[in-house]
Order: sequence, then structure tokens, then C-alpha cells
Amino acid sequence: MNRVSLNILPLQSEIIYGPVRSRRLGVSLGINILPSSYKLCSFNCLYCKYDWTSKPTPHLTYQTDDLPRPAEVASALEISLHRLVKHRTKLDCITFSGNGEPTLHPDLAEIIAAAKRVRDQYLPEVKLAILSNSSTVGSAEVRAALEMLDLKVMKLDAGSEEMIRRLNNPMPNFYLGEIVAGLRSLTDVILQSLFVQGRVANTDPDSVERWLEKVREIQPRLVQVYSLDRLPTERKLWKVNLPTLQWIASQVRWRAGIPAEVF
Repeated sequence: MNRVSLNILPLQSEIIYGPVRSRRLGVSLGINILPSSYKLCSFNCLYCKYDWTSKPTPHLTYQTDDLPRPAEVASALEISLHRLVKHRTKLDCITFSGNGEPTLHPDLAEIIAAAKRVRDQYLPEVKLAILSNSSTVGSAEVRAALEMLDLKVMKLDAGSEEMIRRLNNPMPNFYLGEIVAGLRSLTDVILQSLFVQGRVANTDPDSVERWLEKVREIQPRLVQVYSLDRLPTERKLWKVNLPTLQWIASQVRWRAGIPAEVF
């Protein structure tokens, strides 16, 4: 194993993982509806904790052999929740995340519906959430699936296509206008925005201004401002200090009139 690999988190090997303590979601039980042997994502973010995306894809419209079926997800979740209830384990959220972008799964709506049924049977007070890079939110089918969730935590790290392409490396068909329109169409969106410095930086006043314009356009219910908490794939990125993050959050509150939290 080379030196770089030692610092990269291993992929999730099971459908259910955790619970883990999340900076933004509390005690969260993870659901990975993506392959266990490689990362499946529409982005190739410089800061990803799971290394580079070897098989980037903009969307999935067909079932593949290495994706779990809805029945498998429901069964794995039921086994896990039964165990957690038996041991009276505290849980705040059940979160779709895992090895890439969860909205790429072609059976997303069916999986969410099945997860809701299991959640309601065992822990109806626990929130059902997703962490998404927002790349598929232009799809009405994806948005309909997302509306079934209690918490839609959607990514937007920059306000220009140039910065998003430098920082997030989306697939070539990425169009920021479509993403913003899709996010604006969703109800009760929580926007998560990661800021970095180094080889690529999105903390300069011009970048923050362009991002803030998109935040005002989307009108999320909350903006979560944060920075690195693990060593990124691109080593020439640095964590943003707390005063800078607090300044960005203050701009959201003051100039957009939207609540903002710093993590």
C-alpha cells in the first residue's frame, strides 16, 4: 500500500454502516446504496475522503449487477434497526450517503419508500436524510424521490461553473443553471458548502460573492458552512480557519436573510 492510500478512508463494504457521529446530523446510521468495490459518483472532488472517482458517471438509468436491490436495502436496514432498538442505541438520523452519489441509483424512489416503511416500524421519530452533491437535481424523477425524505442536505461549494469544475470536477454535461433551478424547486433544502484554501480556493471575496448570489436564488431553509476534517485526496488543499467560516456564514445571514451554521 502506498503512502497516499494510508490516508484515504476505505470504502463502505456493507449496505448499512455505523452509527457514526456526524458533524451536521448527530448520531447517524449510514445507508450505502452504491457498489462496495469502487466509488460511483458524478463528481471527482479534490477533497473527497474516498480517493479519486475511477468510474465517473453523470446518471444511471439502468440496473447494474453491483448495486443493491431495494429489497436488500430494506432487509439490511431492518436487521440493523432491530439490533439498535434492542440495545436502546441513540439515533438521530438514517442517512443515504456511502461510496459516492446516492441519487445515481436508478431505484432511488423505491429504496427510499422501503426505508421509510422500515423506519416507521422501528424508530418513527428518527429523521431520514440524504447527503447529495446535487448533480442530478435537475431531474424531476430525482426531485420527487428526494421530497420523500425528512432532510435533504444538498451540496453547492461555489457559485460559478469555473470554480465548481476546478474544485468538484463534475462530468462534462454539468450545467450550474440546471442545478440551481432544481435546488430552488425542492422544499426545505439544507445547503452544505465546503470551503478550502490552497491549490484551489473558494474563500476569496469574489468567489464568496458568486456563491452567495446562488444561495439567494435557491433560498434554502439553512446553509451549513464547513471545511476539511480529514486529509483530502488533493494534498495541496488546506482547512479554512474558523473566523473565515464565521465571516462567510455572517454574509449568508446578513445579505441573504437565511440561517447559517458553521461546522
